[in-house]
Amino acid sequence: MTTSKKIPVVSKEVLVPFVLITSLFALWGFANDITNPMVAAFATVMEISTAKAALVQLAFYGGYATMAIPAALFVRKYSYKKGILLGLTLYAIGALLFFPAAKFEVFGFFLGSLYILTFGLAFLETTANPFILSMGDERTATQRLNLAQAFNPIGSLFGMFVASKFILVALDSDKRNAAGELIFNTLDEAKKAVIRTHDLEIIRNPYVILGFVVIAMLVVISITKMPKRTVNENPTSAASSFKRLFKNGKYKEGVLAQLFYVAAQIMCWTFIIQYAGNLGISKADAQNYNIVAMAIFLCSRFISTFLMKYINSRKLLMIFALCAMATMSGVILIEGIVGLYLLVATSAFMSLMFPTIYGIALDGLREDDTAIGAAGLVMAIVGGALMPILQGLMIDTEKIGPFSGVNFSFILPFICFCFIALYGYRTLKKYKDH
Repeated sequence: MTTSKKIPVVSKEVLVPFVLITSLFALWGFANDITNPMVAAFATVMEISTAKAALVQLAFYGGYATMAIPAALFVRKYSYKKGILLGLTLYAIGALLFFPAAKFEVFGFFLGSLYILTFGLAFLETTANPFILSMGDERTATQRLNLAQAFNPIGSLFGMFVASKFILVALDSDKRNAAGELIFNTLDEAKKAVIRTHDLEIIRNPYVILGFVVIAMLVVISITKMPKRTVNENPTSAASSFKRLFKNGKYKEGVLAQLFYVAAQIMCWTFIIQYAGNLGISKADAQNYNIVAMAIFLCSRFISTFLMKYINSRKLLMIFALCAMATMSGVILIEGIVGLYLLVATSAFMSLMFPTIYGIALDGLREDDTAIGAAGLVMAIVGGALMPILQGLMIDTEKIGPFSGVNFSFILPFICFCFIALYGYRTLKKYKDH
């Protein structure tokens, strides 16, 4: 017991690389959470259904599913650093493509830009997560990843702040009359065209600025000496890795748990605007609730990282998932401001889920299986692409039985949290600590 306390989470030798790689977690957190509110923004300004606007999430998270395995194979052949540099390059290209997308005013162009942007994020997540795990003793790996992942919501908070204070509040298409009804829908086509051009430029600008920030980060990392860590000097074939991973029950269930977690997270944070809108709250004001949710998420991430010193991470995952099921029940059943508060509170229990599932699933893998194992967990982010569309269809249905479509749609994240609780229980009871 005394020995384990002396093991540093991050040693002095890798502190600078750790800080730089950890900053990337904030960088993709920003992209995630400046994009979530765009579903509601595009639905109004492009005059499309919520389900069609949710294609934003299909494009965004579909990029992860497309590029995760190629990213893993690239990292296996080359190195973590090269994987990160390529990821940053693709990230910058996707962000800068928002400029021509806004000029042509084509929704599909925006989707394509997001798709390319997330090619870069797939490289970053596939690379950065196992890189962080490798920067120290295996016994502190999950704790180290939770520490690095704690900076992801800092980027997310900033993304939400920019969306709220510089995008949503500036959208002319979201202006309302005294009765709280959208004015944009009542205008003629000529006036709508002027507003659409203005609003798409408002949406464009933060992404273009982000592109240049990513280029600056690319330069800094390219000239910084990183630990020479490749996946393996003499790795076995990728096919062998796939076979071993397919036989690993804890890993396979972890991929499913991660898929359900990301789906739940994206649904809770994307459609908080629709939930609040159902209560007569504007998009800009609704986004403030999202900011509060992210602040709670951030604080809870640090608290849960601390609790892991004393409570088994698998047990903590199960407890937090059960608590999320409880708050989500209130979101579904209570039609009013209390339901909105419970939706915000759910973020406290989502905080540890991603890095903890990630760490548990990769625990005990062979070194040359780690990159492909990480890719599988990153591919699981596709859950954020598929389920929001289904939830959007439910929201477009105004009534489902005795419930409003918005309230009942949160049955989907409730189901996701059920599976995560089950994974926490099974890893605690069936798959012993490595």
